[in-house]
Amino acid sequence: MVESDYKVKLENVFEGPMDLLVHLIKKNEVDIYDIPVALITEQYLAHLEWMQLLNIDNVGDFLVMASTLAQIKSRMLLPSHGSEEEEEDPRMEIVRPLAEYLQIKSAAEELANRNMLGDKIFTRRTKSVDFLKDDQDLIQVGLFELIDAFQRILQKVSKEHTVDLSAETISVKDRMNAIITVLEEKGSIAFLEMFPQDPRKRDIIVTFLALLELMKMSLVRVAQHTQSGTIRIFYQ
Repeated sequence: MVESDYKVKLENVFEGPMDLLVHLIKKNEVDIYDIPVALITEQYLAHLEWMQLLNIDNVGDFLVMASTLAQIKSRMLLPSHGSEEEEEDPRMEIVRPLAEYLQIKSAAEELANRNMLGDKIFTRRTKSVDFLKDDQDLIQVGLFELIDAFQRILQKVSKEHTVDLSAETISVKDRMNAIITVLEEKGSIAFLEMFPQDPRKRDIIVTFLALLELMKMSLVRVAQHTQSGTIRIFYQ
């Protein structure tokens, strides 16, 4: 770990295990009723490994989902002993709650977007999406999209370049201050602008942790251009 006493606490700020599953399904452009369990399980475990590497808290529910996916994968490898009508697809164990979750999430998003005068049940759209309203080509980025982006950067780092814990490097708090300083001057920066041309693994991880903390503190928002895929960091 980058800092032995540093732990990232999600605390309902970021998405849960169902959101990670939805992210992977969308990323692979597959139907929820025809999930390639082996592929999704592999990618799910890869994300989970990254979250544990970063010492992200509250991963218990993610572990439960990983176990469920692994169990479904194992059941699908067993030989069939009856007709297709008699034996239910093992994937339905996850498809049913996933379909229900998507319905609830869609309804929640629709209600969150309503402005109802004189009614305290529904609130106006929060500040968290105000920075997107002037550009319809931007979508808000979550935890798992950020993990994908950071993984791509890490893949470019030489495998021989290991994390040097003895080297004098910037702390998470210092990196947070550095990002805010740039944003106060520019308003927003491209995701790749936060890294030097030849970044070290430790610096990449510290930047990731710093960005998560700034998002939790509602100091920054992250969005991605729908066509170019460019990710930008915006100052709140």
